[in-house]
Amino acid sequence: MQILPYFRADFDNALTMKTFQVVSPIDGSVYLTREYATPTHIESLLSNAQKAQKTWAQVPLDEKAAICRRAVAYFLQHADAIGEELTWQMGRPIVYTPNEIRRGFQERAHYMIEVAPEALADVHVSEKAGFQRFVRRTPLGTVFVVAPWNYPYLTSVNVIIPALMAGNTVILKHAQQTPLCAERYAEAFQEAGLPEGVFQYVHTTHDYVARIIADARINFVAFTGSVSGGHAIQRAASERFIGTGLELGGKDPAYVRADADLASAVENLVDGAMFNSGQSCCGVERIYVHEKLYDDFVHQYADLTKQYILGNPFDSATNLGPMVRTSAATFVREQVREAISQGANALIEPSLFPQNQLNSPYLAPQVLVNVHHKMRIMNEETFGPAVGIMKVKNDEEAIQWMNDSDYGLTASVWTTDVEAALHIGHQVQTGTWFMNRCDYLDPELAWTGLKNSGRGCTLSKLGYESLTQPKSFHLRK
Repeated sequence: MQILPYFRADFDNALTMKTFQVVSPIDGSVYLTREYATPTHIESLLSNAQKAQKTWAQVPLDEKAAICRRAVAYFLQHADAIGEELTWQMGRPIVYTPNEIRRGFQERAHYMIEVAPEALADVHVSEKAGFQRFVRRTPLGTVFVVAPWNYPYLTSVNVIIPALMAGNTVILKHAQQTPLCAERYAEAFQEAGLPEGVFQYVHTTHDYVARIIADARINFVAFTGSVSGGHAIQRAASERFIGTGLELGGKDPAYVRADADLASAVENLVDGAMFNSGQSCCGVERIYVHEKLYDDFVHQYADLTKQYILGNPFDSATNLGPMVRTSAATFVREQVREAISQGANALIEPSLFPQNQLNSPYLAPQVLVNVHHKMRIMNEETFGPAVGIMKVKNDEEAIQWMNDSDYGLTASVWTTDVEAALHIGHQVQTGTWFMNRCDYLDPELAWTGLKNSGRGCTLSKLGYESLTQPKSFHLRK
């Protein structure tokens, strides 16, 4: 497959009033065209969801679970085809895309199904003579899920499965870069026997997203995306008393202590920064290394980064694909150039990666040292295969720099001292604190963020809280 020298800087230019196009970052070709939903169709979606929810809420939990398991089985059966579609849509290498289904998607879906009976069980209180008292978790109604392109199945499954298990109906709006993902969900649930109207999807514009949120038939909004997108969702919901779950950006730090296993830290932190071309909300974007290990860490980190193969994502040897679009790669290049102009040193020569091309989504990885927090590369989300590394003297300095951020999604420490990890973790402002791992969501743990990384919680038993309404029963006998 030939990689074309010309790339469209912004696929939005291809939009018309009635259709939109998905421009593949692989070669700049139009991969598919889809129609926007008409106002009449959107009205039908909202009406159908509201009607279906009343019946769906009464379906026994074990029947809901059986349907959801069959839907997951559909995804697993079609993982290779889904992976190929995903590679075309957003550029991740084919050696990885099917695993979004086989690993994280399956793990999260199955956990949220299995934990539902416990998470949705009545909350019983103390015995009181002459009374029966308990709290029941009731469904909200219709949940509107607005999902991103970077991990389109992993991010959406966090809400879709528990929302359905809790008795809600779901309307999914996927990013315009990955519309096939929404369609695959519909196919899976249809094959699984989900009643009509319980799950639906919509291809629509940002303006119509706001209108949908403003509609009284929407009872909760789950959004994953940028900080600016989160503000737009919050504004759209501001006139209504409904909940919003916002999983936004990140500038996730890692701290390598003096007692860290150096080889393990290097291997995992390179992967944590470069996987999916750095297009992960919880990817590692800044690293602080104790001065005793700094020189060795930087040397090994750069050497391992140089071993990446940037190229056609359908080549089995490629482990670094193009970014989602040219404008995204240009943004990263500008951050790197600006940091270098402010005194940073770049350790990776782009010429080592022949496929690296200006004005294209193909971007060589980059590692920067001599960085500081006045540089955007250390304080603004990069969302690309570039990372800055700073030297620190001790834990206190590391904690100071880790907290010097508008974001707080995940953070990690690399050490052999569990007590030190716990002590540091209590002081770092983050939703998830890792020791000796990064860039991973454990479905048994709450997924949440602080500051500009958003609000709300998905996954774990706690993930059911925002998708249900507590209803108290106070019965005098």
